Amino acid sequence: MKVVIVDDEAPARSELRHLLGAHPEIDVVGEAASAAEAVRAIPGCDAVFLDIEMAGASGLDVARLLRGSARPPAVVFVTAHAEYAVDAFAVEAFDYLLKPVDPERLARVVARLGERTPRAPEPRKIPVVGSGGGTELIDHDQVFYVQAEGDYSRVHVYDRSYLSTASLRELERVLPADRFVRIHRSFLVNVGKVGSVRRAGADRLQLALDDEPHTELDVARRQAPRVRAALKLG
Repeated sequence: MKVVIVDDEAPARSELRHLLGAHPEIDVVGEAASAAEAVRAIPGCDAVFLDIEMAGASGLDVARLLRGSARPPAVVFVTAHAEYAVDAFAVEAFDYLLKPVDPERLARVVARLGERTPRAPEPRKIPVVGSGGGTELIDHDQVFYVQAEGDYSRVHVYDRSYLSTASLRELERVLPADRFVRIHRSFLVNVGKVGSVRRAGADRLQLALDDEPHTELDVARRQAPRVRAALKLG
């Protein structure tokens, strides 16, 4: 999902880019510090995270211009001012985030944006190295989790694992984003195979899977909001 960040304050753009970095389905393709820069940067993107109060034309002005385009992106306003909410939805805003942005609230917005954005057909089979060095095909519904293994990855099913010559990031790009969630830089988990969740400390989660060894995996702190959203933990 290609997005552009528009804010006249560089630290605010940097912070939002950092928060969006927890969502691998998001590709920040540009930034803009003014309405004029935004108009040049936005065409072709799927969504824009847009400040309202900026020097010169406001974010509301930008949103009005976008409404007239052939394929307008989703507009998510990101502002410190709650009083603009009515004006924002009058220009058909997709959502409205208040600064400082709450990571869990952002995760829910990203999930909804994913439902709006058309996706390529999901692959039903994952090629892995089988016995004798041949290639086997595994249905992605059989996969419990994927683990990074150098430039390759290891695909874990109920009672065994297979080597895949694709990297973890490559598999992350093609597996269904509503099922497979990055919980750590080294792990991608099928949320449909999670049997239980427990707290492992402040802002830390641990997942127990329903596979044969009852694998337990720790969730990285920065990924916790996205995992909570995927599991609908509130």
